[in-house]
Amino acid sequence: QVHLAESGGGMVQAGGSLRLSCAASGHFSNFGMGWFRQAPGKEREFVAGIVWNDGRTRYADSVKGRFTISRDSAKNTVYLQMNSLKPEDTAVYYCAARPWGISTQTNDYGNWGQGTQVTVSL
Repeated sequence: QVHLAESGGGMVQAGGSLRLSCAASGHFSNFGMGWFRQAPGKEREFVAGIVWNDGRTRYADSVKGRFTISRDSAKNTVYLQMNSLKPEDTAVYYCAARPWGISTQTNDYGNWGQGTQVTVSL
């Protein structure tokens, strides 16, 4: 019953910043939200996750120190602030939800948004 809608993608030069948003419906305590990305020809990979209730976060090593996941409970929205972007960050970014905690595995999430394209150029 959860609906997710990503926005905020676009084109940016290397070193630039972008903030993605995921508007969600059906949130509840301890609901887990994650950001994943999928580059052309590659498998979808975990980027960052957050537990709605307590704000606990987790990041992929490739984005630690550059990306920040956060939530706005009043707006039922999660964000992914992406700084110091690299061409390797180019991918379709997806928002996902699961009933409890954070998982780095795509098959542990049952609800997905449609994705938003992020392109980082040199």
